[in-house]
Amino acid sequence: MAPSPAFDYSHLTIAERLQLVEELWDSIAADADAEALPLTDAERARMDKRLADLSDRPAVGRHWDDVRDDILGKHRR
Repeated sequence: MAPSPAFDYSHLTIAERLQLVEELWDSIAADADAEALPLTDAERARMDKRLADLSDRPAVGRHWDDVRDDILGKHRR
């Protein structure tokens, strides 16, 4: 049996829960230093490749706000 969550989120909509996850992750990223959230060599290589791809072809990428709005919009219907 799974332990009870520290916060009862069952009353939140999917969009609200996604927003909560985003806010939690942002707070972790803001408070953590590089040593607390280390990248593996494979993760670092993947990120370097993605940054290079974005630099080479900037029109291919999408801004996170647009992606998030698309995801949340699908769950608001």
